[in-house]
Amino acid sequence: MVPDGFEDPSRPSGGNTYDRRLCQELAAGGWSVHTHAVAGVWPWADETARRTLAQLLGAVPGGSLVLVDGLVASAVPEILVPGSRRLRVVALMHLPLGCEAGHGDAFERERAVLGSVAAVVTTSDWSRRWLLAAYGLEPTRLHVANPGVDTAERAVGSDLGGNLVCVGAVTLGKGHDLLLAALSRVADLTWRCACVGALTMAPEYVAELRCGIRTAGLDDRFVLTGPRTGRQLGASYAAADALVLASSVESYGMVVTEALARGLPVLATDVGGVSEALGVTPDGMRPGLLVPPGDIAALAGSLRRWLCDPALRRRLRDAARRRRAGLSHWSDTAARVGRVLAEVSA
Repeated sequence: MVPDGFEDPSRPSGGNTYDRRLCQELAAGGWSVHTHAVAGVWPWADETARRTLAQLLGAVPGGSLVLVDGLVASAVPEILVPGSRRLRVVALMHLPLGCEAGHGDAFERERAVLGSVAAVVTTSDWSRRWLLAAYGLEPTRLHVANPGVDTAERAVGSDLGGNLVCVGAVTLGKGHDLLLAALSRVADLTWRCACVGALTMAPEYVAELRCGIRTAGLDDRFVLTGPRTGRQLGASYAAADALVLASSVESYGMVVTEALARGLPVLATDVGGVSEALGVTPDGMRPGLLVPPGDIAALAGSLRRWLCDPALRRRLRDAARRRRAGLSHWSDTAARVGRVLAEVSA
């Protein structure tokens, strides 16, 4: 069971991509997969959407195996807890609701749900550690299945390294305002940043960001392209020299491995599972630069180093290309989830 719109190309997200590819790979691996997209604005859906979810769960034969996206499951213990007594429910957690501020009783509601299900699959070791520490769950019930990545052509890159790409919905949590502030501090250098991502999820934030871009005089250098998928997204990566990411929270950061799959170094904030996604080469070299979240000066400093130091660019590009060879595929992700489902169904 997944949120409605998980296949909508105008709303691409890491969670939607994960759900979509997992369904495809589980089916390819021999599982019989029946996908139900639940209407509503999840996780904070209205009463109509909650009734729909309750009806869908109620129609599933008792004892059946049900994998539920955390966006749908986490905020509705009144539906999931009794449902878990009748069904074999596995919760797929992308980003725990409880670790985000401003969601009222989300913490207690999510804890009730995750305490009732048969198993929990997280997309990173960081998420698993957070859930264990926050909710006191039984460790043997929590499993990790990192997102996979598709094989891609290696980006060529430019000599000066000034073609930057930021991939993610333009929302407060992705930190585009912080990235703009950091890039404004290196406006004396040659660069252009394409911000690829949905512009409809936080319209007020987008309007404020556009105003900030105009005020900084960077209209032609800090560009909001809107969402891109498929070949268009691939072309954005192919034209880039590095991925930049200023998020305040990331459970994993699938865009990090998407960039690494093309041999692109990553300049990002060290939050959540980003360092896990970035990883290291076999000899311990990190294929990018990480800075503390919210530290505009540190982010600007890493950008200046990248743009001004050819030797650093060569080292990070070499590390990214070597890290590229060690990335896992979506079939690996599905195999890990499949083992959990088999264990629960048994």
